[in-house]
Amino acid sequence: MTYLLALDQGTSSSRSILFDAKGHCVAQAQMELSQIYPRPGWVEHDPREIWRTQLATARETLAKAGVAAADVRAVGITNQRETTVLWNRATGEPVHHAIVWQDRRAEPACAQLREQGYAATIQAKTGLLVDAYFSGTKLQWLLDNVPGARAAAERGELAFGTVDSWLIWQLTAGRRHVTDVSNASRTMLFNVHTNQWDEQLLALLNIPRSLLPEVQASSSDFGRTDAQVLGSAIAIGGVAGDQQSALFGQACFSAGMAKNTYGTGCFMLMHTGDVFQASHNGLLTTSAAQPHTTPEYALEGSVFVGGAVVQWLRDGLRAIEHSGQVQQLAESVPDSGGVMMVPAFTGLGAPYWQPDARGTITGITRGTTLAHIARAALESIAYQSAALLTAMSRDATDAGGQPVSELRVDGGACVNDLLMQFQADLLGIPVVRPACVETTALGAAYLAGLSSGVYADTEEISHLWRAERRFHPTQGRERAQALMQQWEHAVQQATMLETQS
Repeated sequence: MTYLLALDQGTSSSRSILFDAKGHCVAQAQMELSQIYPRPGWVEHDPREIWRTQLATARETLAKAGVAAADVRAVGITNQRETTVLWNRATGEPVHHAIVWQDRRAEPACAQLREQGYAATIQAKTGLLVDAYFSGTKLQWLLDNVPGARAAAERGELAFGTVDSWLIWQLTAGRRHVTDVSNASRTMLFNVHTNQWDEQLLALLNIPRSLLPEVQASSSDFGRTDAQVLGSAIAIGGVAGDQQSALFGQACFSAGMAKNTYGTGCFMLMHTGDVFQASHNGLLTTSAAQPHTTPEYALEGSVFVGGAVVQWLRDGLRAIEHSGQVQQLAESVPDSGGVMMVPAFTGLGAPYWQPDARGTITGITRGTTLAHIARAALESIAYQSAALLTAMSRDATDAGGQPVSELRVDGGACVNDLLMQFQADLLGIPVVRPACVETTALGAAYLAGLSSGVYADTEEISHLWRAERRFHPTQGRERAQALMQQWEHAVQQATMLETQS
């Protein structure tokens, strides 16, 4: 048997999954990761714990499968993006906790960049909006606020990396300081046209060039694991940020193909081929996972609160005891009874970009029950995703392309049949759930398999992809459009609260 080991380092946990060459899951293990909140709006992880949990799950997965490291062809890595690690090259010790992608402490630096008129230049070079979400201003904060960090960086003593770079450094016992294009494209320091670190952006944020990792294609030679780590040296052959990895795992290799991941938030990506397409509808342009050195791109939109709305029903309202009950409760009523919920707990993401919006529940009558609110909460995930897809299709057609013709889905909430059917009804196109919903880890495994010769090309991988179920639209477009108008009206009410406060 040929095996590929995927390391999936996420925001709330570290996981490892062993796949066979057909893309079937052989064994997996998962460990939770501690969340550190030093101040409101600040979120950190301990880089040592990231490494410790990731290594433990890798070893546990191989043990469960009864597979020796020597029998694994290659390792693929996928990771939470934008999270920023700074460490000492000589000791390998972090100089501070990792600053997580959700962290907002760098917003003053971003506001300054916007005020100074750099937003258009940064978007043109990186495809990104100026936001504290991305790694560049997080790294700037570390250099300016950790005692001695900037001086040490100027002396060439420190290394910066996103989580993939940190893991590769540990896996190779400090021999490789590398990243891939998809992770580099999320730093706000990387020119996605040239696939190079951008000297103007580095100067703008006062980032020493010596800190940065070498950037490679997502499917390439990232080094070999030290023999002591897993028992034998294994090639590290694939690396991609989690959302780009999921796009690859869904076999969305050509322009116009799109996927949506239904997790805590929702992340929708549409491949745009080798065309850098600036969005005019509130989306980001990002580097897709790239099997070769030729740049490939995707449009991306993020919904801040997706599956998290179900957690709120459970923990905040105590409407359900566990998340799996939400479908049964929602299905106990034929519809939401006119109730609309906008779960803007932390503002609204793409395509609205209203950071100060707050959650609302509207349309409540004397006949409203908990079941109606549960259904409205579930439907809010689909409404937000439909707004994203509408923006993407508009960008695609504006650029002379075709609107998205089907949406491939993954993530924890995609197992909810009611949600997926409602999503198809709103979109008016098929929603397709794959046989393997672990597409993030699978994408990393596929990238590693490509570079190690398990797969000849992406066409071979496309033939491995299988649909488990297709949800076809069952309601007319007029009805769907009327519902979306109600949704947009509810969004306006949620953003009105912002202007009044």
